[in-house]
Amino acid sequence: MGSVIVVTGAARGMGFACAQRLASECDVLVVVDLNEEALAKAATALEGKAQIVPVRADVSDAASVRELAERVSALGELGGLAHAAGISPTMADWRRIVDVDLRGSALVLDALLPQVVPGSAAVCFASSSAYLAAQVPDPTLLAILDDPLASDFLDRLAELRDPRITDPGSAYGWAKRGVIRLVQRESVRWGPRGGRVTSISPGIIDTPQAQQEFEKHPMMKFMVDHTPLARVGRPDEVAELVAFLLSARASYLTGIDILIDGGTLAGLDHVKKMSLSERAESR
Repeated sequence: MGSVIVVTGAARGMGFACAQRLASECDVLVVVDLNEEALAKAATALEGKAQIVPVRADVSDAASVRELAERVSALGELGGLAHAAGISPTMADWRRIVDVDLRGSALVLDALLPQVVPGSAAVCFASSSAYLAAQVPDPTLLAILDDPLASDFLDRLAELRDPRITDPGSAYGWAKRGVIRLVQRESVRWGPRGGRVTSISPGIIDTPQAQQEFEKHPMMKFMVDHTPLARVGRPDEVAELVAFLLSARASYLTGIDILIDGGTLAGLDHVKKMSLSERAESR
């Protein structure tokens, strides 16, 4: 990896686990979060592994992201980006979710593009929820999601008056679907400069954010109960995958998404097929 690695959403959960794992892989680790107090604690906990540079930034704010990119440029050559910053359905309304999770991803990748050199790599966090959204394709909705940097992006979504977007839970899945498609497009832009862009789609991972969702959505227990590995994932397992994707070991991987969910979606698909089979037999 290069001399500088950037981790967004680094103050907690999977972002912090990535920062812990990647601190030994670079000379400078830029840890980014919106919560200044939590960021300071995370930076202190990471001391002694690499030069830790905490930067408070709002990934959904273009000016803030530009300032972040300028800071990174001044620190050295871009080696990697682990873009874990994001919010979940119980944390905000649909506008904020889409703005942070999808538009924020586009802003960060676009701002760092000029710094991409051979060997630079980025990993954006999508979600297994994106695969549920993909089961009901909608060309009109996808066309809007494919242009997240448009000045009227959120207004165009609002004009659809589609409950799949105005419902926070559904909006989250579609935003993450947008991230997967964004990564495919950005790989074409980063590639000529020698850079790679991938995304990962975590399932239910043991983080405070997931626990908050667990308390609000009983369906999540059903999902875990039908996960082949019969447990939730750990943040360090996700961080290990991110470290691999940012390393030279993954030098021919770009423009793809990797699902890391313990087999949850496979388990749910099995339940669905079994249910359909039982219905057919009862006729």
